[in-house]
Amino acid sequence: MKQVVNVGIGGRSFVMDNDAYLKLGSYLDQFKGKVSMGGVQTKDVMDDLEERIAELFAEKLSTYKNVVDISLVNSVIAQLGMPDGKPFEEEADNGSDSCSNCTYEQKGVRKFYRNPADKSLGGVCSGLSLYFGIDATLLRILFVVCFFMGLASFWVYIILWIVAPLAVTPAQKCEMYGLPVTAENISKFSNQR
Repeated sequence: MKQVVNVGIGGRSFVMDNDAYLKLGSYLDQFKGKVSMGGVQTKDVMDDLEERIAELFAEKLSTYKNVVDISLVNSVIAQLGMPDGKPFEEEADNGSDSCSNCTYEQKGVRKFYRNPADKSLGGVCSGLSLYFGIDATLLRILFVVCFFMGLASFWVYIILWIVAPLAVTPAQKCEMYGLPVTAENISKFSNQR
C-alpha cells in the first residue's frame, strides 16, 4: 500500500503517490534553480512548465489509471528534458518496470500561429512563413501584389488575422517554430514576453 497526495499542478488537481510526488518536486526544484541563475522571469517559466506538466498528466491519465505514479513522472520528465539540457536517465533503484535509459527523441508539432515577434501588421505573413518554411518578405510582397491585382488577398489576410491565435505563451511559440515543448525550449521563449 502506497501513500498518496493531492497536488495542484498548473491549475489542475492530481492524485500522486508519494514517490512520484518527491521525484516531481525534485525535478521542479532543479529546474527552478537553473532558471533563477539564468536571469529570466522565474515565476513565469515555472508557471508555463507546470501547465505543460499538467497537460501531459491529463493526456496520460484515464478512468482506469487516475493516480500519477513514478513511471508517469519519469516519462513526463523524459519528454520535457532535464533543466541542464542533458537527456533524462532514469535511476535504477526506483523499482519501475519501464526502460532503463529513457532518452526520448521528441519531434515538435508545427502549428500555425500569428508571430508577435516579427509582425508588420498582424503577424499573419510571419506566422505563415514559419509554418510553410517560406521567407516572410516574399509572402508580404505576394499579398500586396495579389491585393493590387484585385484578388481576395485582403479578405484572406483579414480572415487569417481573426482566426489564427497569437503565439503568446512559450509553449505556443515552441509549436509555432516546430520545436518540441520541452523545459529547455520553454525557458528559451519565456524571456521574450
